[in-house]
Amino acid sequence: MKKKILTCIFAAAVLHTQQSQAEPPNSYMPVVDKESFEDVKKRLSKQKPKAEERFRDLLKERYDLADRAISGISMTRGKKIQEGVRVKLAKNTSWDQLAAMTPEEIRQKNMWPAGFYPLPHELHQEGGMLFPQFHIDKIREQDKRDLARFDISYQLPDHFLPEFPPAIFLTTRPDLGDVSQGQVVTIANYYALFNGILNPKQLDGLRLLVTPTMQQQFNATSDRRSNEPSLGVTCFDCHVNGHTNAATHLVGDIRPQEHRRRIDTPTLRGVNIQRLFGSQRALKTIEDFSEFEQRAAYFDGDPVIATKKGVNILERGSEVHNMSEFQAILNFPPAPKLNVFGRLDPSKATEAELRGEEIFHSKAQCATCHVPPYYTDNTMHDLKLDRFYQPRNILGRVASAEGPIKTFPLRGLKESAPYLHDGRLLTIADTVEFFNLVLGTQLTETEKSDLVAFLLTL
Repeated sequence: MKKKILTCIFAAAVLHTQQSQAEPPNSYMPVVDKESFEDVKKRLSKQKPKAEERFRDLLKERYDLADRAISGISMTRGKKIQEGVRVKLAKNTSWDQLAAMTPEEIRQKNMWPAGFYPLPHELHQEGGMLFPQFHIDKIREQDKRDLARFDISYQLPDHFLPEFPPAIFLTTRPDLGDVSQGQVVTIANYYALFNGILNPKQLDGLRLLVTPTMQQQFNATSDRRSNEPSLGVTCFDCHVNGHTNAATHLVGDIRPQEHRRRIDTPTLRGVNIQRLFGSQRALKTIEDFSEFEQRAAYFDGDPVIATKKGVNILERGSEVHNMSEFQAILNFPPAPKLNVFGRLDPSKATEAELRGEEIFHSKAQCATCHVPPYYTDNTMHDLKLDRFYQPRNILGRVASAEGPIKTFPLRGLKESAPYLHDGRLLTIADTVEFFNLVLGTQLTETEKSDLVAFLLTL
């Protein structure tokens, strides 16, 4: 009997040890709920303040978050643009000192600026769509949908984000200028705003872009992160007015979770001239992208979970096609200082802007990838950032080799902060310092200032 008891104790200990060990890698997400919705909500709501505090501390450690706007320059509808380098350097370090070092020296001395590491999701172990509060408030008012989450909220300060609501420019009707009428386009007003401007296919495509569909965190199942069962999200909840509100998510096509990358929602302006879609996936058409998002990316790239939560299967020949027809006429904002070749008109540009353009096309090497008139080469490049730092875990996000990313167009750049594919760079000046190190271009302070002046004209 004693032997039997000891055997049972040993077996239980082995089982406990096995269960305590890390679970083996798995491409799929859990399908069966192990907790009630109320228990999950109670547990995650309790953790929310601490999780938000950790992320705010990370932002404060990395960046100068003060609201300091550039004088005399604004976005289309008047929002100010933030000036200056906001990434913080280690004590007794200067940008010139860093620029004089090799990548190997920066790596060995652990001097890569904290703000140049990948930016994690506010709750990286969960991920999911996360919207700025100003967008949540407007959608509650207009659509009676609630895009708030009980487990986390968006933390980047509003003054670093695009203006809201953004302007809408159409390639087909440039004579109209901004056709948004200062409104956020939703299912409640799209028809009144665009009937008589769009053709029937484009109008139907816009309808689909503002129609809610189920998503991982916003759905009708008990496995959600909204207080009430939800109709879901729309394409324009992230790409508001065909632009962006800097909403974030995690890419759906990477495993495990700690290697998934934060997404800074890119603008849809100018997709008609682009040939690659998705920051790293290199999807070949806007139709591919629209279908991929609805079928998989909305559900962390897991078709099993998508089936559970209510995936909306779009018909390629009509629905996806109509969506792409509308997206293809979204235009960049006007750039009055550029000529038909996308270069500065000397009669309209300042001396600093003209010097910046020359630097862009020569010493800074920007034009190697960002080719006029739209300032993209429609391909992908690997910046090999892992040359500069040892891999590390940042709030659940492993910073390591990242692979190639697409060359985003720079037209309308001043209206789409923050920058890089995950939003780690808060200002254009940050972006110039980042690439000065990555490309080893050794720009002077005056050259950097002139380059920023030029980029603000695009």
